[in-house]
Amino acid sequence: MGMFRSTFSTILRLGWISLSLANATEKEEKRANRLKEEKSPYLLLHAHNPVDWFPWGEEAFEKAKTEKKLILLSVGYSTCHWCHVMERESFENEKIAAFLNEHFVSIKLDREERPDVDQVYLTAFQAMTQQSGGWPLNMFLTPDLKPLTGGTYFPPEDKLGQAGFLSVLQQVQGIWSENREELLAQSVEMHRRIGAYFKERHSGRTEQVELKKSLLEYAVQGALAELDPVWGGVGTELKFPQASVFRFLLQSGGEEGRKAILKTCRRMMNGGIHDQVAGGFHRYAVDREWLIPHFEKMLYDQAQLLELYLDAWLISGELAFREVAQGIADYVLRDLTHPEGGFYCAQDAQSEGKEGKYFCWTVAELAELLSDQELALAREVLGVSDEGNFIDYSDPEALKNQNVLHFKKAKESLEKDEKIKIQGVLSKLAQHREKRVPPAVDDKILASWNGLMIGAMARAGRVLENPRYLGAARKAHRFVKSKLWDEKKGQLYHRWRDGERDGTLQAESYLMFLAGTRKLYEAELKGEDLVFALKLAEGAKRLFYDEMNGGFFQGEQREDLVLRLKGQFDSAIPTESSLAAREFAILSALTGREDLREISKQTLRSYEKVMRESPASMGEMLMSLSFFLDRPAKLVIAGVEGAEEMLIEAAKNFERHRLLSGTEGPVSEFSASLPAQDGKATAYFCLGSECQLPVDEPADLKALLLRMRAESR
Repeated sequence: MGMFRSTFSTILRLGWISLSLANATEKEEKRANRLKEEKSPYLLLHAHNPVDWFPWGEEAFEKAKTEKKLILLSVGYSTCHWCHVMERESFENEKIAAFLNEHFVSIKLDREERPDVDQVYLTAFQAMTQQSGGWPLNMFLTPDLKPLTGGTYFPPEDKLGQAGFLSVLQQVQGIWSENREELLAQSVEMHRRIGAYFKERHSGRTEQVELKKSLLEYAVQGALAELDPVWGGVGTELKFPQASVFRFLLQSGGEEGRKAILKTCRRMMNGGIHDQVAGGFHRYAVDREWLIPHFEKMLYDQAQLLELYLDAWLISGELAFREVAQGIADYVLRDLTHPEGGFYCAQDAQSEGKEGKYFCWTVAELAELLSDQELALAREVLGVSDEGNFIDYSDPEALKNQNVLHFKKAKESLEKDEKIKIQGVLSKLAQHREKRVPPAVDDKILASWNGLMIGAMARAGRVLENPRYLGAARKAHRFVKSKLWDEKKGQLYHRWRDGERDGTLQAESYLMFLAGTRKLYEAELKGEDLVFALKLAEGAKRLFYDEMNGGFFQGEQREDLVLRLKGQFDSAIPTESSLAAREFAILSALTGREDLREISKQTLRSYEKVMRESPASMGEMLMSLSFFLDRPAKLVIAGVEGAEEMLIEAAKNFERHRLLSGTEGPVSEFSASLPAQDGKATAYFCLGSECQLPVDEPADLKALLLRMRAESR
């Protein structure tokens, strides 16, 4: 591999880059390629390129084998700015397209539609280069789909010592023509090494692997050491809202962890990464201070940050955290919701072809909308300046003097009068912003990300006492089941858009939708939700569970996957195995089924080494381990009359591992035996089969929960 890697080292340029979406409606009508028949908004953006694109599938694979051509696999997603820069610069370029069409079989892939395929080639890229990679991901594959080499963004022509895309294509094609047999042999060896590495890394099912609370204590210190002590978050450069590790430290990090994460929540809340005008969070910040974001908004971020800010509100009692949570939920329902209930994937960073144009403000614009007093307040509190604080350096004709609004003066430090006035300013701006050309929305619906949001929205409905949120969670759940669940086959498909579902089964869909279904069960205690959660668990076990080593593969067993991998880290979204470890343990506690707990145990054991080595990257798995090692309390509510008030009261009293159960459906035999008293909903607080005296009034339940929480500390 060394010689091969060296051969290509001069044509690789790496960059961790993601930004925005070009609007398909702005494209000049040109001859269409095969992508015109696809449903992915990302693929449709390339449907009029002169490149002879294929979607991922047998037609492309067969052509590559028959004609003995390399495959260019180009992977991206609809809110990736540099994906669209490369599309405009290179894939619209007639000369580059002609070379591709003559010498390669070109495949476009939406990574959100096939996360299992994306992970294979991103992992191969990382193994070959020891770099993190990103998107666009442009990989060169042999006709039998084994990876050879690749890169991320390439400019169209050689520039500043970096090889242009056409030069890269010419060099790769030249090497393929001259050294085909050698490259094929090297691709086989590379494939073997990558497979062996990951098999070894996640083969933890041995008697030597023990799950101990000392690992949690070690992980807390390791994760805390990664935090920025001044501005919060992980690291001191780019800042990603890594919700899972934040929640782990908030819940299990003791006083030090609690203070650090509440600081992080305040910093993010006040920063430009938070849309101060209309709620929700942008993808990440390019600076230490959470000030300048990449402006796309992803559904999975909204879901996980909604959970984080609900935790922060319940733990701290700070009203601002409650307001942030409400803002996230309201944003999703306003801008990312299908009329029939499902949740869309993302909102773009660009509008009218300009990064941030929809979200930013110039002083001149503000002066037309605000009074002199309000503008002065915007300068003082919201960080507005004449020169602005944001410019898109990737755009040769970037907009000038753009301001990302943020609380330069911390929101929590404002006097009551200042808060009222600033809210008035933001309300004015929100009304005006609605008149702007909005960013495009990726309107495909994924079972996986919907599962995350359904769970968060259901919880928000209870914690914030807002039935609209709970109703939205239920509506979205019905939508996904109606569009993506095949009752006859017992299968959950991954993607729905424009009346059509795909044909792939992804572990993330099963396990995230399982988590959302289980949280919806705990919000309403409808027995059919628990029945369905068990169906999803059984399906996930059958399709994705590694019986030999524990853990869950990302994709099903299929011919177009040259490797079956498991998620490595809890990054933008949790790994499938992290979710499974928690959900199978919870289902075991709710139903009494020990076989489910055993799957959780083996999964945790297979990731013990990763948790120890990279605690800041395994927040969800660490939360799962914490639950597994604890003795979770169970609050069982028997009866119907008055149950609603009991459920609201339970949600408002935070306890990280307490479960809610009803007495109907496939609950444990013990839970099913607990009776309602005098026809009223009755709550039992139980550890194992030992229960406190039952209560049937919300006030008494509140007192009981506060007492039990104090005793557990």
